[in-house]
Amino acid sequence: MKNFKALISYVVGFILSLLLTIAAYLFAVKHLLVGSGLIFTIVTMAIIQLYVQLIFFLHLGQGLGAKSKLWVFLFTVLAIAVVVGGSLWIMSNLNYNMTPQDVNNYLMEQNGGF
Repeated sequence: MKNFKALISYVVGFILSLLLTIAAYLFAVKHLLVGSGLIFTIVTMAIIQLYVQLIFFLHLGQGLGAKSKLWVFLFTVLAIAVVVGGSLWIMSNLNYNMTPQDVNNYLMEQNGGF
């Protein structure tokens, strides 16, 4: 009985994920919305799909220790956000602080004046 419930959970999660993916694809390809409306719709579907996968595949909201699993997941998301955000911030600052002339001078120094 427990295996049957798990199977049903996986099948429902798979079908919902598939429907959300197909819907987002059709919105983009068929140009049903344009501009910020399309972006908002696709981001909303992505957030819903994240929720579906967390519940149906990772079983984040069920059973013993669900709260601790949620905190571990949120900390992981925070760590990834810090790494990605920090990397983008550093690259943006490097891009802003290096003018094209600085790049040319650097390349000339590295290539021996060629």
